[in-house]
Amino acid sequence: MTDAQTRYAIDPATAKTLDTEELRAHFHVGDLFAEGEIKLVYSHYDRLLLGSAVPGKGTLTLDHVPETGTKNFLERRELGVLNIGDSGTIKVAGETYEIARGEVLYVGMGSGAVEFSGAGRFYILSAPAHQTYPTKLIREADAKRVELGSAEQANERVIIQLLHPDVCQSCQLLMGYTQFKAGSVWNTMPSHVHDRRMEAYLYFDLDKDQRVFHFMGEPTQTRHIIMANEEAVISPPWSIHSGAGTGSYTFCWAMAGDNVDFTDMDMVPMDVLR
Repeated sequence: MTDAQTRYAIDPATAKTLDTEELRAHFHVGDLFAEGEIKLVYSHYDRLLLGSAVPGKGTLTLDHVPETGTKNFLERRELGVLNIGDSGTIKVAGETYEIARGEVLYVGMGSGAVEFSGAGRFYILSAPAHQTYPTKLIREADAKRVELGSAEQANERVIIQLLHPDVCQSCQLLMGYTQFKAGSVWNTMPSHVHDRRMEAYLYFDLDKDQRVFHFMGEPTQTRHIIMANEEAVISPPWSIHSGAGTGSYTFCWAMAGDNVDFTDMDMVPMDVLR
């Protein structure tokens, strides 16, 4: 079973008029992981598509999705899949890949149907593509690791870059995840925007009674969305994207847009935030 919904892009002037429920309706993605289903959200920000596949005891096939307007899902798209569950398998173009927790499979444009099976909880990300790059399994040991922050500022963390030019070629999709050291809960502060690229976050490894306060909006018009475990949020190009948790957590970040330069950020000084 494949369930898909569409989220339309809105401008920052409209966003700052929204109440809590309206803000969540546009940007928050809940109830994302359901056993026996593929669930997809098609965002009009850079046409990024995010979703999940939880095979359970069966096999799930990602093939035709009407929202893309193509015969096959990957006809004009590339795909990145992160496993946040136990080991599972993905079969594509006649090859079967065993995907452990924390590993990513990149699938190039034109690869055909994608089959998910096993005990994985697969987080799906896809962006339009202009050429085909080889399908590649990226293990955590293959990732580029960047350590940032300090315990004093409660933001000591490691950024694990998996779909990144130094690790795996892609057209415009970048993705990885950030893990925190014990006692650190703040991510991406001081904040930034990058008007050339949108972003999406998935928060996971969060205890059921804990929450992450995800901050968004223009730097002078900030808002927040409260996130639970395995919930995602869409971040427009004009918006900051920062967060603080009431407990430990991990988040997967993904970007699509004009370039694949991870450091392409417009920093926001702390005294500008409102």
